[in-house]
Amino acid sequence: MITRTFNPRDYWSFWTHFIGAVLAVFSAFLLMFFHTSEHSWSFLVFALSLIALYSCSSIYHYVRGPESRVQRLRKLDHSMIYVLIAGTYTPVLANCMDADKGRIWLIAVWGVAIVGIILKVCWLNGPRWLYTSLYLIMGWAIVFQIGSLTVSTDFVYWLAAGGILYSVGAVMYIVKKPNIFATFGFHEIFHIFILLGSLCHFLAIFLYV
Repeated sequence: MITRTFNPRDYWSFWTHFIGAVLAVFSAFLLMFFHTSEHSWSFLVFALSLIALYSCSSIYHYVRGPESRVQRLRKLDHSMIYVLIAGTYTPVLANCMDADKGRIWLIAVWGVAIVGIILKVCWLNGPRWLYTSLYLIMGWAIVFQIGSLTVSTDFVYWLAAGGILYSVGAVMYIVKKPNIFATFGFHEIFHIFILLGSLCHFLAIFLYV
C-alpha cells in the first residue's frame, strides 16, 4: 500500500531536496547548540531559511493535482530562494560586520528579497534568465563588502566555494543542460549543486562565524 501511494511527481527532484530538508533540520540543532551569543537569533534565521527552501521544494516536487495547486506551490518554491539568500546573509552581517553597516545591509538584503518574492508571485513565468540573474546578483553582492567583514580566510574559501556551486547550478538551470537520463536531467543536477552550495555555506557559518 505504501509503495503504491508514494508517488512523487518529480521523483529525483523530490528526493534530492527532501534529503536537504532533513539535513537542514539537523543543521538547525547544531547551529543553535553551538552558537549561543547575543546574535544567536541570526543563526536561527539561517537554519529556518534552509528548512523553508528544502521543505517547500520537496513539497512542490512531490505534489500532484490540479495545475492551479502546482503553480501555487511553484511560486512558494521559487520565493524561498530569496529567503535562503537573505537568510544566509543574516548571521554573517549580524556577527561579522560593523553593527550600523550590518543593519543597513540586513535591511537592504531582506528588502530585495521581499521585492523578489512579490515579483515572483505576480510574474511566475517571467524569463528564467531574469530571475536567475537576480538571484546571482543578490548572492554575490557580498564581494563588494568582503573587506568590511571580520572573518578568516577559511571562511572566505567556503563562502566562495558555495557561491561558485550555486552559480554553476544556476547556469544549468538557465540553459537546461546537461540531461543525462530521461528521469535525471539538468534540474536534478541543479538540485545537487544547490545542496552542495548550501553545505559549503553551512560549514562557513557553523565553523567560522
